[in-house]
Amino acid sequence: MIRIRPAAVVMFLAMCALSVSAENFKPSERVADQKPKIDLEAQVPLEFGGWVIDRSIIPIAPSPDVQASLDELYSATLARTYRNAAGQRVMLSIAYGSDQSSEATAVHRPEFCYSAQGFRVNSLGESALTLQGYNLPIQRLIASQGQRLEPITYWITIDEEATLPGIGRKLEQLRYGLQGKIADGMLFRVSTVGLDEAAAFKVQEEFVRSLYSVFDTNFRNRYFGTAKKT
Repeated sequence: MIRIRPAAVVMFLAMCALSVSAENFKPSERVADQKPKIDLEAQVPLEFGGWVIDRSIIPIAPSPDVQASLDELYSATLARTYRNAAGQRVMLSIAYGSDQSSEATAVHRPEFCYSAQGFRVNSLGESALTLQGYNLPIQRLIASQGQRLEPITYWITIDEEATLPGIGRKLEQLRYGLQGKIADGMLFRVSTVGLDEAAAFKVQEEFVRSLYSVFDTNFRNRYFGTAKKT
């Protein structure tokens, strides 16, 4: 007897509903047009909480052909490396898209980007990062290539909601689609090299908390989501 997991049923129903919604409702109202413009370069501070820009390391970039397709998909991207007084480095990559209404237009998962660059990617599963009394849903990965080991933490936002690829994102797409709206959103990724797994994720958490604490409150929810209280 074949056992069907409840989560699989919910996913299937959500996908069906999203398909029907896309066909019948055809969302046309862009959320991005009703809110202040996202400007990654201006809104993400260059220095904060002891972290400063380090131009000696650049986050992994897509190949030229992949980058060309990403330029069509994303409204803006940002790639920076920060360093603290202890010499620890965190690579930050953000991709913003004004249309997150479907899988075709949604931001790409880091798993695919790193794999396309020849990395072996292992998922450590979903987790949560506490930010001033709130839980931010995150996904953790380990990307490896030769001697390079790169622990990764990421999440995505749909308008002002933090979620992860999969059913969470699909339900958010459905919610906005049923309102006739096209939500914007972004992929927010941090990673490190030169540290073991435990130390890397600890530094990443400290980096994200520090950035969150100083981020412009007019835009903070659009980068970090309106995380749920603990």
